[in-house]
Amino acid sequence: MELVRELRDRDAATQYILQGLWLQRATKPTAPTVKPALEWAMAIASAGHPLPPLGVVADMGHVALGLDFEQRPHEVVPVVGWPPALSRGYEDQILGKLYADWTFERASNALRRYSGTDRIRGLAYIINQIRERAALPGVLLSPAVIRAQLNSLPEEVLRAGWDLLEREGPLPLLIEMYTAINAAGRRIVELLDKADILALEQGTALADMGQYVAHRQILQATAKFLAWLPNRPVKPLVGRQEVPTRIHDDDQYPVGGYTSIATRGSIESLLHSQLAYMERESPDLFDIKFVRDELFYYSRDENQFLRRRRAFVFVLFPDLYTTRLGKDLELPYQRIVLVQSLIVALIEKLTEWLSNDAIRFDVLFVQEGEKNPLAEEAKLLRILLRETIERGDGAVCEVPDKAAAIAHLKKLARTAQVHTLAIATEPFEMAIEHVGVTEVIVSGPRPAIGAGDGMVAELDGDEAFEVWQETALRVLQLWV
Repeated sequence: MELVRELRDRDAATQYILQGLWLQRATKPTAPTVKPALEWAMAIASAGHPLPPLGVVADMGHVALGLDFEQRPHEVVPVVGWPPALSRGYEDQILGKLYADWTFERASNALRRYSGTDRIRGLAYIINQIRERAALPGVLLSPAVIRAQLNSLPEEVLRAGWDLLEREGPLPLLIEMYTAINAAGRRIVELLDKADILALEQGTALADMGQYVAHRQILQATAKFLAWLPNRPVKPLVGRQEVPTRIHDDDQYPVGGYTSIATRGSIESLLHSQLAYMERESPDLFDIKFVRDELFYYSRDENQFLRRRRAFVFVLFPDLYTTRLGKDLELPYQRIVLVQSLIVALIEKLTEWLSNDAIRFDVLFVQEGEKNPLAEEAKLLRILLRETIERGDGAVCEVPDKAAAIAHLKKLARTAQVHTLAIATEPFEMAIEHVGVTEVIVSGPRPAIGAGDGMVAELDGDEAFEVWQETALRVLQLWV
């Protein structure tokens, strides 16, 4: 059947809405379930998206918000004239998948953090993404049809739907659509894509269309980078620049707690109970035990494990603004999208590979005067790196000029081993003592890479995006 139908006739659209309310299976059709289902349908129709049958919309909404546990029916209401085999197939292929699918569960957890109209819009987003991904059928109709039912009493809406089922039988369109929905349920493996879930968790699902599209493209490009990069840490590049560090072992902090008690140690590790030996007279019992090495101290395992402090800084220059003005035919996305995807992919790989180190990620946007031409990109990266920022392991901030960025790097180099990736559209020099600088120039569809001395070269690749992937790999070989 056609995936999208248009119902111009008001009576047919009303019948589609009213009869659909009686086809929900997660909860029993009652007056309290009418208004939420109509509000969810109104959000879908008002956005211009095809509307699945109201029974499917109601089931997805009640399961996603956990309302089915409060109103779960003890017995299924038999719908007049509805094929029993169609109901059983729907319960097995669609309703069962709603309860078992991990992507739907994670999206539901994200949805429950919203409130008010945002929750309704978020649910409409989930339903529409499932409809598109699973190729579910739907109809285009006027939101005024749904609004008219919202203005009526819920009891009257249910009664009108039941009367239509008894008088005219189920709408042939609904039978046809449920047959197609059951077939789609057998084909689909996961109801939602990871990008759909992240859009809900990071709030861009309800943002304006420009930010939503950019966020989704960054996630898609990041997935392509990560799928191409190796799963295990790469071998260091032969002849790479080693970053000298002034951090001694004594300046790094050991991992883990105390493992035993000993009679030797520092005053900081002294057991508090030993202070009971202190008396007013001197020498007291504490002094005597101290001289005899009889005081007790906490001690660590002799195999002391030290974590390296490492900082990875990404510096974005304001001339990158020009990379958002158009799209290269050789690339699947704009260059500014690939720049942000490259940063996110590198952060994910470094976090995975260097889990034993104390790592930090900073993204610096160099301003042009008092304005940041890449303010929207900074906003998106704050959303994409929210977990890292909330943990205190990174930051996305603006700096007034290149000198301020260099000062920030030098400050980090006092206490950590620092690598920086500076990205611009024109070659530049950025040599900093005790900081490993990698320079990436994106003046065209194929990026060029250098060592911060103004000399850059393109890596090998048959296609432009392959050069971007090779660039990501080269950066990891220089840093890991």
